[in-house]
Amino acid sequence: MRLLIAETLRDHGQYQLFLAGDGCEALEIVRRERPDLLLLDVDVPLLNGFAVCQQMKADPCTRQVPVVMITAMAQDHYRREAAMLGVAEYFTKPFSPLALLRKVEELLGC
Repeated sequence: MRLLIAETLRDHGQYQLFLAGDGCEALEIVRRERPDLLLLDVDVPLLNGFAVCQQMKADPCTRQVPVVMITAMAQDHYRREAAMLGVAEYFTKPFSPLALLRKVEELLGC
């Protein structure tokens, strides 16, 4: 899924992409690279997406990075948790790549 999303973004814009294999790596990349946006799944190894988001939002250097969750976790309590953490958008799988692209463009001001 990560590679499909990356290809979709590469095909439609001039985005610099960083791919992470787990939540710890994602958090490390966010802290090091200070991206304009983070696309994140809830169910990732080592540190789940909610924990990544919580740590980001607690850090003054990364709290302003918008987070878009893309996940199979469709239950309302997951959506509520994401909202409490300040997630900008919550997509459930399957999702529309075009809708995701539009949201990315919106959040980046493209």
